[in-house]
Amino acid sequence: ISMLATMGYITPEITGKLPGYLSPSAGLKFADVPNGLAAISKVPAAGWGQILAYMAFCEVSQDQSPGTPAAAGDFGFKVLTSSDPAEKTKKLSAELANGRLAMMAIIGMFFQDGLTGSAWGDWANYTDSPLRAFENELGVQEPVGFWDPAGFTADGSVENFKRRRQTELKHGRISMLATMGYITPEITGKLPGYLSPSAGLKFADVPNGLAAISKVPAAGWGQILAYMAFCEVSQDQSPGTPAAAGDFGFKVLTSSDPAEKTKKLSAELANGRLAMMAIIGMFFQDGLTGSAWGDWANYTASPLRAFENELGVQAPLGFFDPFGLTKDGDVEAFKRRRATELKNGRVAMLATMGYIVPEYFRFPGYCSPTAGVKFSEVPNGLAALGKVPAAGWTQIFLFLGLVEKGIYTYDPTRSPGDYKSAGVLGVPNGSTMVPGEGRNRKLNSELANGRLAMMAIIGMFFQDGLTGSAWGDWAAYTDSPLRAFENELGVQAPVGYFDPMGLAKDGDVKTFRRRRESELKNGRVAMFATMGFILPEYFRFPGYLSPAKGLKFADVPNGLAALSKVPLTGWIQIFLFCGMVDFGLYRADDSRDPGDYENAGILGVPNASGPMSDAEGRKRKLNSELANGRLAMVAITGMLFQNGVLELDELVSLRNTNWTYAVAWALGVGDGRRVPRT
Repeated sequence: ISMLATMGYITPEITGKLPGYLSPSAGLKFADVPNGLAAISKVPAAGWGQILAYMAFCEVSQDQSPGTPAAAGDFGFKVLTSSDPAEKTKKLSAELANGRLAMMAIIGMFFQDGLTGSAWGDWANYTDSPLRAFENELGVQEPVGFWDPAGFTADGSVENFKRRRQTELKHGRISMLATMGYITPEITGKLPGYLSPSAGLKFADVPNGLAAISKVPAAGWGQILAYMAFCEVSQDQSPGTPAAAGDFGFKVLTSSDPAEKTKKLSAELANGRLAMMAIIGMFFQDGLTGSAWGDWANYTASPLRAFENELGVQAPLGFFDPFGLTKDGDVEAFKRRRATELKNGRVAMLATMGYIVPEYFRFPGYCSPTAGVKFSEVPNGLAALGKVPAAGWTQIFLFLGLVEKGIYTYDPTRSPGDYKSAGVLGVPNGSTMVPGEGRNRKLNSELANGRLAMMAIIGMFFQDGLTGSAWGDWAAYTDSPLRAFENELGVQAPVGYFDPMGLAKDGDVKTFRRRRESELKNGRVAMFATMGFILPEYFRFPGYLSPAKGLKFADVPNGLAALSKVPLTGWIQIFLFCGMVDFGLYRADDSRDPGDYENAGILGVPNASGPMSDAEGRKRKLNSELANGRLAMVAITGMLFQNGVLELDELVSLRNTNWTYAVAWALGVGDGRRVPRT
């Protein structure tokens, strides 16, 4: 019933209503009946009688007493089931799974329809929701907005909401400290000296992560608990106090300005949410592999390793199962899922080609001579659904059945997707592809192409639905809120306006400018960082970085290795300089472009008072800076990754002796011997 009901919601939205009258006597057309729950009041009494009569026929037309086939769901309709008991059981199980999904779907549709008047649930239609009471509260941020899928705030209790928000802030703060506690010892090293002189325990002896729990002495746990208690009781956190909202009066990190304080507390909430996800991931990886960085090589007992050499495991991801669907090690279930993926990929490849080919070629003549529909009159994409006649859908359905049940027969002795009779249509099988490396390579290629096609067809559907064309002609989508930013700073060829995640879809200019300003800042930092990697290869300052420690500039290695060499006073200087730049030298001005600061001329950064008084020239230079900053962000990420993965110090030491050998070594090619210069 749920599957029929779900399709009853969806079908009229896609294919349209039936022509003619639902009730000639009442003058009621099918087109007059609304979709969803609103239809209940439109269906006449005779219609309800037909529905009840059909239900009664289905219920009493079969003997459903215990032990009969009908009691197990088999009503003898062999077209959809099978005469083979094993096959029939498999199909009835599949129907059960689909029915469970449909029960969830129809309940969701009823709920959305009842709330908003539409099964697709336009939130703007439900103005009296108790959830709206919290839409402007701290923590309601883009892109999710107000998010409460479990309905904790359905009662509209402000007191409960604030208590939960306070708890979330605390958890986020603890998680941020915990995450840094994992990361910091890996980068900066351990503190010198003893953690517990009486126990002879040095900081260097305490391992990182979960393994540290058993090393910390009782007095250490006492200090941790005492500090937590101090944080908890040192402030009045009763409802309505600033501390209850997370403001403990530490103005260095917040602000005396209410708007600025709210913005910073919101940022802290967002960072805390990220940290909660991060620390859970670190705990999980640490528990599995003994390291928060989760070295897969350490986890030799994983049942997931059973499928590391199976069809579909390809570079660069290797074996990829983030949901743990194969953690039970069930080979049969794995092969069934892989076969399903191959089928979906094949359908997606055909569908993708079905979008592309009609743009260049259409069949001559009629698609339906009786209906007078020519192939040339059938539009491309989703719009074609309303043009294909009933006989066409029947042909498509029969062809699918022929492919599924006639031509392709599953054989568990073969690789998933390598069907017994596949050669009939020229698809690779054992008769044309001798079992072995060649066949697996071709099936792997097909899987990769199918995965790409599944992504492609989803993108085409989305574009087609938005703009009426799979190619998503931006000119056709004139009412998009994204057009508000088409002429903003940073919109440059060849990509133009680029926002694949839809962060700016709400049309909020203030938020857009804030993000653009953040991008500029990140780009400027990345440009400095990139140059900071490159310059020391050619030039270093003479003399001492830290005379007190006897540390020369020449002694500081390049790249990530420098983090452990910079003394504490150096980090303080860096931190103070960052603060001076962010809060002292550069003052944002809403009347200027993002990144064009009031006092920027002090350090020679473009502003209106300097040599860039014309708006067009200033914008052109800021756009150039944005482009360079974007390039630098990609560059520094690559440098950090390479530096962390490869032993770049060894590579750099070879730069003046044999570049060809050095590059070959870095790429993992060659036999390790020096090769001639070329």
